[in-house]
Amino acid sequence: MNTKIYKRVLSLTDNLLAAAQQKNQSRFDGYYLELKQLCEEHETTDKDHPVQWETLADFTDDLALAVTIYKQALVKAQAINDKDFRSSIGYSIAALQVELGEKSDAIEHLEEAKISCNKIVDKELKSEIHDLLEKLTDS
Repeated sequence: MNTKIYKRVLSLTDNLLAAAQQKNQSRFDGYYLELKQLCEEHETTDKDHPVQWETLADFTDDLALAVTIYKQALVKAQAINDKDFRSSIGYSIAALQVELGEKSDAIEHLEEAKISCNKIVDKELKSEIHDLLEKLTDS
């Protein structure tokens, strides 16, 4: 990923978190719009990267819209064959789908995330994927 863009996404993330903690909706909305514009500006260019889209989805309050954005990020992660992003994004999609009552879709995304996470280092994410998948398939 382009270092300049990564630093910009990181800075916007810090600003979004600060605005959320201060309960300053207008500042939050402004930073969110900047992040959205950054994503759209780089879409379908060599600067497009799943981290931009995953971050945008992380800060999207509308759950259904967040799932849609995460799915965009997942396509980009699959395109560059990044197992870390495929795992984390798949888990995020599934967690929201559980909240939306879309259990079978959540299981499908978790199964894909479980396959992707076999070769990642993040043991906590692996465990979260495993535990949620087990919870959903046992119930």
